[in-house]
Amino acid sequence: MFELDKDNFENEVLKASGPVLVDFYGNGCVPCEALKPHIVKLEEKYGGRIRFAGLNTSTARRLAISQRILGLPVIAIYQDGEKVRELVKDEATPEAVEDMLKDYCADNT
Repeated sequence: MFELDKDNFENEVLKASGPVLVDFYGNGCVPCEALKPHIVKLEEKYGGRIRFAGLNTSTARRLAISQRILGLPVIAIYQDGEKVRELVKDEATPEAVEDMLKDYCADNT
């Protein structure tokens, strides 16, 4: 998973062509830590079709707010720089993330 920060987010996500999944997480976020291994497994399965990246919002608060990330965890899909789907807090389960990826991949194959 590619690690994002405030310096590379624009180029790697907002100026990217194609789909990017962004895992927004924070220091001390227990649900974020519980979800992370599942995201890594999903990257192994879907990484050929969607780029996976993560952003630690604890070190990029202004950036997170600019992306309307107000709670954690958030799993978002960006397409050509636009946020097109997201799962927030309790919605961000491993099953829901995979379903979102399946739906997204089905829409874009």
